[in-house]
Formats: sequence, structure tokens, C-alpha cells
Amino acid sequence: MADQDNKDGNPPAEQAGQLNIELTEEVAEGIYSNLAIITHSNSEFVVDFIKVMPGTPKAKVKTRIILTPQHAKRLMKALGDNVGKFEATHGTIKETEAVNIVPMNFGGPTAQA
Repeated sequence: MADQDNKDGNPPAEQAGQLNIELTEEVAEGIYSNLAIITHSNSEFVVDFIKVMPGTPKAKVKTRIILTPQHAKRLMKALGDNVGKFEATHGTIKETEAVNIVPMNFGGPTAQA
């Protein structure tokens, strides 16, 4: 029966205007990134997430997210709201000095072979 309620008596999510989102184990593990590069055109924003390791002369993009301008703006607002809540609980996030591109050695000693 398509009209049948689920166990708690609520209509199925599709009928209630909700979206069921599936999170696989692989995706739930996440991908670490300590550098993001953002570019845009007139129709999209592209965010490349990169993991830069100390002493490594190059790094690869780990994942790329492409957003509409509207979604990019919603993401910016949501991220700002979450940073504000984090700082209200844990204190101000200390920013490091302005960095154009993260130095490959993170400012520490370089390894020699």
C-alpha cells in the first residue's frame, strides 16, 4: 500500500516533504583537507580540496565540488553560522598569518635524505 504510514505513525519521508539522505561507510570516513582552492565562472563555483603534506613538493586535489552560485552562497552562510557556534562554545579560532599558498614544509624543518 503506497499510503501506508511507517512504524511511528508518520507518513513516509517523501510525503512529508523530507529527503532521505544515504551516507555510505566509505563516504562517512571523510577526506582530510588542509587547503581549498576556490574558482568560479558566471554559472558555477568550483572548490578543490587538497591535502598538503610537510616536505612534499606537490599535492593532488583529493576531491572537487561544483556548486551553483546560489548553493555556494547558502554554503557560505551555513559555514559562517557553524563557525560562529563553534567559537561560542570553544573560543575564537586563532588565524595564522595570511598565507597566499601554504609553504610545502609548513614552516618547520625540511627533511633531507
